Amino acid sequence: EFFPRSEGAVRAADGTVTSGNFVTAQKRLAQIAADGFDVLYLPPIHPIGHTNRKGPNNTLDASPTDPGSPWAIGAAEGGHDAVHPDLGTVKEFEAFVAAAKKLGIEIALDLALQCSPDHPWVTEHPEWFTTLPDGTIAYAENPPKKYQDIYPLNFDNDFDGLSAEVLRIVELWISRGVSIFRVDNPHTKPVHFWEWLIGRVNAKHPDVIFLAEAFTRPAMMHTLAAAGFQQSYTYFTWRNHKWEIAEYLTEVSQKTAAFFRPNFFVNTPDILTEYLQFGGVAGYKIRAALAAMSAPSWGMYAGFELIENVARPGSEENIDNEKYEYKFRDFDSARANGRSIAPYIGKLNAIRRAHPALHQLRNIQLQHVDDDAILAFSKYLPGSQTDSGKPDGVIVVINTDPHAVRESTIRLNMELFGLPNGTQFEVTELITGTTYTWGNDNFIRVDSFTEPAQILAVTYPKGHTA
Repeated sequence: EFFPRSEGAVRAADGTVTSGNFVTAQKRLAQIAADGFDVLYLPPIHPIGHTNRKGPNNTLDASPTDPGSPWAIGAAEGGHDAVHPDLGTVKEFEAFVAAAKKLGIEIALDLALQCSPDHPWVTEHPEWFTTLPDGTIAYAENPPKKYQDIYPLNFDNDFDGLSAEVLRIVELWISRGVSIFRVDNPHTKPVHFWEWLIGRVNAKHPDVIFLAEAFTRPAMMHTLAAAGFQQSYTYFTWRNHKWEIAEYLTEVSQKTAAFFRPNFFVNTPDILTEYLQFGGVAGYKIRAALAAMSAPSWGMYAGFELIENVARPGSEENIDNEKYEYKFRDFDSARANGRSIAPYIGKLNAIRRAHPALHQLRNIQLQHVDDDAILAFSKYLPGSQTDSGKPDGVIVVINTDPHAVRESTIRLNMELFGLPNGTQFEVTELITGTTYTWGNDNFIRVDSFTEPAQILAVTYPKGHTA
């Protein structure tokens, strides 16, 4: 998935590839909207190269029927400005975008500045690549991973020419209805290029958003945000224990919030953490609730709701993922048979929409819980900052241990959500609908085998305006 505006959430494409997929995929849009997602992220939709094409799980022996990696962009059918013929035509893509917009869904497209050896740029502009002493073009590497099917771009030899071409590509997809670009590995390109590109695009299209997919050193991630990226991937995926989650929430909501706007993706095709591999359904619910309740924008890649938790041996990556093969998923059957947590995720998104306090980043306030696995935080907006004129307060209590039932005491600082300490008040648990009377100190029981997260809406006395 992806991110939207302040309250947005995103839903990733399901990876299924059939002839005319943009036409058939329109059938999924209504369910995506019903689940509360307002951005649909599409990985690269361009023609895929044949030279050094990868097979399943990044193997070097692709069969004639293997599609290759969508990130190996470019073939005889065209490059970054073309659509893969298996997905449909440009007109079908534009119709797909129009159908999405009618449902309130924006389309986000992957912007991967790299090429397959078969991309038209390789022959038309060889100076845009790195040539080795033996005359061959260097392929991409991220040790120990090797991507023989991908040539990285090199901005050193013709910065102006290459930059102008990328701007043309971005403008073209904007004209086709794309409003968000998820930028693949922006930290491997010059920072001043991004400052230039985003500045030029936003001067003409101020609503277009660029999301930095830069899992790299903090200094570089922060630099890209300062250079113009409106949102950024984060280290959230690897923060799983209570203490490190609390530390990271403090960092993104206070220390870097002035320039670094986080998007809490719970997974990607590259990232299947040990926590998700062994956390079961509870682990997936915990990560979804934590992301959806703490960050103004969160994301979910396809398959997460189906608890796809089998890793390729020796890696933190889903086995048989759609980076290298067609992936067929029966979402409707899984939902009907109770094998999908999509209804739970839809409920999380409905809660987000109903509570403006959850749309903010800087209002995260940690609350004390004696147990070392139960994380609690509150979010609050006074009535002067809500459309209704009523204050909005939410308390989130999450058991970060997916394998246990935890009981403890939560010791609240009520002033952090607009009530005087020492008073009693009502809270409604929004997943189950149960109502409690709380005060400063409250017993809590969080069962990972039933509901590992409790999301409690504060009931304010009539006339309360603080």
